[in-house]
Amino acid sequence: MPRPRSEKARQSVLEAMRRALAADGYEAVTIEGLAAEAEVSKQTIYRWWPSKAAILGEALREGTVPGADAVVPMTDDLGADLRAWFTAVSAGLARPEGVSLARALIEVTAADPELGLVLNERLAAPIREWVAERISRGRTDGDVRADVDAAAVADEFIAIASYSALIGQPLSAARVEETVVRLLRGIAAG
Repeated sequence: MPRPRSEKARQSVLEAMRRALAADGYEAVTIEGLAAEAEVSKQTIYRWWPSKAAILGEALREGTVPGADAVVPMTDDLGADLRAWFTAVSAGLARPEGVSLARALIEVTAADPELGLVLNERLAAPIREWVAERISRGRTDGDVRADVDAAAVADEFIAIASYSALIGQPLSAARVEETVVRLLRGIAAG
């Protein structure tokens, strides 16, 4: 069954937002540009969403999230896995779409804290899952203390990766190494 015309138009606006975010960054997105690309009026857009931040929020909530595709396999070496994770995620978030997304999330969160919380949680969930699994394996292998809070470690990962995205620079190899060494010192068993 085909979508109603207005639903197709809504989806066109959301797709236009995703494309514009990836191509030019959030700062360059305008309501006029979205309206033109989606072939709807500005008034129609404002009838559906109160702001550019609200459009971005819905576009991200319903679609793919730039940078959420980082895949870091786990090995038997906790330190190597942490280095690989920081390197992959930092490099991904330092791409223009990652920088734009990080900066846009700040604006979305400021404009609509509830939506910002939902989006930030969506971005953080895969990180928390990866960290929880890696910490669990580390405990089993005797590399990580039993009392280590995987959620707290994940929050540290998220904070460091987010900072890297905000400044638009991947973590240097030296910074990755220093971060991992300090983290391992804090969670190591024995």
